[in-house]
Amino acid sequence: MTIQAAFYLQRRNFVLDVDMELPLEGVTALFGPSGCGKTSLLRAMAGLERCRGRLRLGEQCWQDDGYFMPTYKRELGYVFQEASLFAHLSVQGNLEYGWKRLPPAARTVAQADVIDWLGLAPLLKHRASELSGGQRQRVAIGRALLTSPRLLLLDEPLSALDRQAKREILPLLEGLAARTRVPIFYVTHAPEEVERLADRVVFMRDGQIRHIDSLRQALSRPDSPLFVDEGAVSIIEGTVGESLPDGRTPFTFNGLCLWLVKPLRQPVTRARLRILASDVSLSLHPLPDVSILNQLALTIIRVYPAREGRVLVAGKLADGQPLLAEISAYSAVLLGLAEGQQVYALIKAVALLT
Repeated sequence: MTIQAAFYLQRRNFVLDVDMELPLEGVTALFGPSGCGKTSLLRAMAGLERCRGRLRLGEQCWQDDGYFMPTYKRELGYVFQEASLFAHLSVQGNLEYGWKRLPPAARTVAQADVIDWLGLAPLLKHRASELSGGQRQRVAIGRALLTSPRLLLLDEPLSALDRQAKREILPLLEGLAARTRVPIFYVTHAPEEVERLADRVVFMRDGQIRHIDSLRQALSRPDSPLFVDEGAVSIIEGTVGESLPDGRTPFTFNGLCLWLVKPLRQPVTRARLRILASDVSLSLHPLPDVSILNQLALTIIRVYPAREGRVLVAGKLADGQPLLAEISAYSAVLLGLAEGQQVYALIKAVALLT
């Protein structure tokens, strides 16, 4: 099943002109700089912007020539940058606001499950006015889910939160689409949120869609907009094991293992690992007697042309997952790196996305 969306919206100094068809599943990130049209596209999908276009979810039509389904009839949940809670109601009252208005047969998600997923049980008796920013956003997401939407639209839900609040809410968002089976469209301009949450990325600029990539495709392009701030990044998905007495924690994926050495902030099993290309060195052979714990065989797929004395090397691990390394142009020549060559990736630092 797919979602088909095409919209044309013209304002004085801005034109939104988009056309896309995507799987109706998982998390789709709308990514791009401020003012590129991400929120306008989300609002058009919600019916909050009246503009020319069409919108179909599977066989159901929400908008087409001569037909426009009003927002209140669209089976969607919308969470804004600032949580718009009812200040006079408790958390329980906010959660039940839409849920109570649904016929029991139309409820697709259990209230107890949403409370558990978002860690809301200790807050149920609090009034909305007593909550922190992160707590308010968790309640807003829970309230949206309890309307049993076919589509969940999140408009930069973390942008107004401090770093600690983001750390608390990101693990709760991770896997939410899989647990609820509700497709999510997530607006952000933060690469780390895309890397952690997205299954695919819609890259936007100047009111248009420039690329639509799976997350793996988005991270395989050396010119990816996700790399502007910190450089190239690789994301590896796997399982976190129990920490050993010596402080190491195994991260396993398809028979391979990387060692984490920083203490975990919280228990976690399935996770994504973030590796900066600048933290990966290459060797023609595994190196004994060095402090770098993580050394994995890597087959080179491509060596990109040197830029500012640096070379980006794209490779794949034994399980097929991609890994990027950034080394000096001099080292690339010295090692004679070439497509198809097997080398060893020496990974100096890894970051678990928790």
